[in-house]
Amino acid sequence: QVQLVESGGGLVEAGGSKRLSCAVSGRPSNNYAMAWFRQGPGKEREFVGGIRISGGVSGGATYYADSVKGRFTISRDNAANTVYLQMNSLKPEDTAVYYCAVDRRYVSDYTPGGMDYWGKGTLVTVSS
Repeated sequence: QVQLVESGGGLVEAGGSKRLSCAVSGRPSNNYAMAWFRQGPGKEREFVGGIRISGGVSGGATYYADSVKGRFTISRDNAANTVYLQMNSLKPEDTAVYYCAVDRRYVSDYTPGGMDYWGKGTLVTVSS
């Protein structure tokens, strides 16, 4: 059974940085995709970034929403089976609950409906 556990959320000032972690237990498939989503107050859940995993290691291909491109970076520790979201130059509008998710398909559409597994989320609050 696949389980995802996010950590690293909290309060940060605008312009600051934060790194979120998503620990994955179990193996969804040999090739799959992982993603970060977020849901701000009164907003729908939206895609933040994604990464492909091939043969249990990151395949190198990453994808980002335009709103975070150049500020957020996804990486993976293959040995620890953990995916990270490094967030820099944070803005108040980045305030949200951040979720990691897994799509058992390697080529993912990175939509919430396309994900097969979800973590419970971690709250990031950016103060102005």
